[in-house]
Amino acid sequence: MTSSPLIIGVGNEDRGDDAAGIEVVRRLRSGRVVEVSDCSGLLDTWEGEESVVVVDAMRSGQSPGSVMKFDGHAQAFPTKAFPSSHSFGVAEALELGRILGRLPSHVTVYGIEAVNLRPGEQMSNEVAQGVSEVIDLIEAN
Repeated sequence: MTSSPLIIGVGNEDRGDDAAGIEVVRRLRSGRVVEVSDCSGLLDTWEGEESVVVVDAMRSGQSPGSVMKFDGHAQAFPTKAFPSSHSFGVAEALELGRILGRLPSHVTVYGIEAVNLRPGEQMSNEVAQGVSEVIDLIEAN
């Protein structure tokens, strides 16, 4: 029997749309979830897990609130699309995990296109809709 994936919401709730990943895990009705604000601990967070889903805000030039799904094992992971307020974000954690052989067998990353990452701002309506879409996608699997 396969256990359900660990859902990891990444973000900063005080920076507008950057709270997208955190909002997803807070609103999920079931499953194993964890909030992460500092991606430097992601390798430890997913240690021993077979399957993880990571949700984060992204900046790729898509329409605000757009949702993109990525295979965390893909060599062509769009590193510039997942900015971090620190110098170490989701993309860097995935690459480090790949190099060190510390990625779970299955890693899915959902990116929600952000429009507003300013400190002290509320999440935009577009990103809130993207959050709902990601929740539906996770719950459907």
